[in-house]
Order: sequence, then structure tokens, then C-alpha cells
Amino acid sequence: MAPSHRSASSQRRSTPIRPDNVLELLRPGTFVRLRNQPTDLPPFQLIQCRGGRCWVRQQTWGPQVHWEVEHRSLTTAA
Repeated sequence: MAPSHRSASSQRRSTPIRPDNVLELLRPGTFVRLRNQPTDLPPFQLIQCRGGRCWVRQQTWGPQVHWEVEHRSLTTAA
């Protein structure tokens, strides 16, 4: 018995897949959120990204205060 084949339309997913090895392009000055960030915490402003690490800050923090996080833990603020 021949194996059944699914049509191309039945193989499509309703939600887009975002592979873990694809990083979102984040530009300095944009606002970003941490994955699983509480909704009551405002977005962070991106200072820069380099080598898989990003530096972010809150607008209420002083200009010299920043936080270093993994690029993979950030997403653009909606």
C-alpha cells in the first residue's frame, strides 16, 4: 500500500514559525521587551548589540546606567 501524501495546503501552519537560530534585527534607540517580561514593566531602550549581547536601559535610569542581556532574550516592543 502506498503512503498517503498530504496536500501542500494541509501542511501549512496557521502561525508563523520562528526558529531559535534566527535573531531579530534590533537597532539602537528602539524599544525592546524581555521575553516573559511583566506587562507592568515599561519597555527598555536598546543602546547597542554586539556578539550576542545587548545593552539596554530604562528611560528613568541615569544615562550611565545600563543592563547587559542576551540578544535572544529580547524582542521589539509592540
